[in-house]
Amino acid sequence: MDIQDEIHDQLSRRTFLGQSSAGLGAIALASLLNPTNLFGGASSPGTSMPGENPAVGKPHFPPKVKRVIYLFQSGAPSQLELFDYKPKLETMWGQDLPASVRNGQRLTGMSAGQSRFPLAASKYKFAQYGPGRMWLSELLPHTAKIAGDLTFVRSLHTEAINHDPAVTFFQTGSQQAGRPSFGSWISYGLGSDNQNLPSFVVLLSKGRDGDQPLYAKLWSNGFLPSVHQGVVFRSGPDPVYYLNNPPGVDKTSRRRMLDYLGKLHQEQFKHVLDPEINNRMAQYEMAYRMQTSVPETLDISKEPDYIFDMYGPDSRKPGTFAANCLLARKLVEKDVKFIQLYHQGWDQHGNLPNDIKTQAKSVDQPSAALIMDLKQRGLLDDTLVIWGGEFGRGAYSQGKLTRDNYGRDHHPRAFSVWMAGAGVKKGMVYGETDDFGYNVVKDPVHVHDFQATVLHLLGIDHEKLTFKSQGRRYRLTDVHGKVVKSLLA
Repeated sequence: MDIQDEIHDQLSRRTFLGQSSAGLGAIALASLLNPTNLFGGASSPGTSMPGENPAVGKPHFPPKVKRVIYLFQSGAPSQLELFDYKPKLETMWGQDLPASVRNGQRLTGMSAGQSRFPLAASKYKFAQYGPGRMWLSELLPHTAKIAGDLTFVRSLHTEAINHDPAVTFFQTGSQQAGRPSFGSWISYGLGSDNQNLPSFVVLLSKGRDGDQPLYAKLWSNGFLPSVHQGVVFRSGPDPVYYLNNPPGVDKTSRRRMLDYLGKLHQEQFKHVLDPEINNRMAQYEMAYRMQTSVPETLDISKEPDYIFDMYGPDSRKPGTFAANCLLARKLVEKDVKFIQLYHQGWDQHGNLPNDIKTQAKSVDQPSAALIMDLKQRGLLDDTLVIWGGEFGRGAYSQGKLTRDNYGRDHHPRAFSVWMAGAGVKKGMVYGETDDFGYNVVKDPVHVHDFQATVLHLLGIDHEKLTFKSQGRRYRLTDVHGKVVKSLLA
């Protein structure tokens, strides 16, 4: 090829790219303003690199679950006070945890200096409930009433021993920040069933002074397109920051501004071909639609009294766990795909018997009410509810041990969560720990296994839901995880 041919070839390619990019920009803008025209349905797929993840926007196989409500109990609830009954701790009360049980497991800096590790039995009584005869603490009388609808996993385990990496691991599949969150992966993989609300919504319960902090990285989109980031709905007059129009700007003016902004973004996209330009415009358009949809969705004033009675007195107080459980049901009714509710206050290294009693009371009734409410509306048939924290608590006392007062340190080796709703077997307990609740002795479930199973229920093959970033294909479960088929209905 001589120099003239090379120049002609470059000009031809530039001409092609310039003309085709205008068409791509027009298509992208049209998809934002009316997604159903482009994709032929209500679902709005995620953005994918060429050749990446061809099934984005639809499940890999028929799903059993349409949506997920994840009631994350930040701070790590003690399974030994709530779900995992261990009478051996009573018979050996005050004796040291056998070295053969601990087996050299690393400890946090908060108890590593202890000269003894005296076993602490729960102060609270347990009884069996439901057809599966599962053990539940007297701290959970309302949860006991729905035992027949619950699926307990008592054999979860993780690697992280401190809160921040452990919560990050559960929510993103990695202990290091920067990866997409659980809800973002689901939004990317399945799109949205409601064009007027985000597919991934985050609800934060009011925290207390001294609670373990929660960070935006837990609902971040990471390297996924920004349209898949979780949107925080807060209590108060402005549930979403910067959503309302500023003074002097009405809805008509806002619409006109977005139309002109769309044209500017289209021109920019012609020259840059950066998909994030269109993602940004999609967020502007979603915010515009949310100005109407969010106040309507979050308005609980029309709920009948019997619903507030079901969820408990706190349900009338915005920002409480009970009020957020009620909002989660309303969001499910609007077909929001993934609802993440964070509740703090479970980090009980001392004064555990008193603190966990207060904490359990704040979540027991609304958690059970959410299941009953979904069930009575027929929504539990295609909704999965998850309840649990980032790790468990150890069998020995942290600090001074008395019958009425003791603490428990972090314990990643064995802990419990429960699930209810679509796709899982009801009234069953999966997995088992030893007599001290310290080690898993039957059917272990790693965090990545748990993530893979939830994705499977949504119709997603966790090994196929990938995104290429910095030369590597990533997924929620990293290079691990297997579906726990024994949990599936």
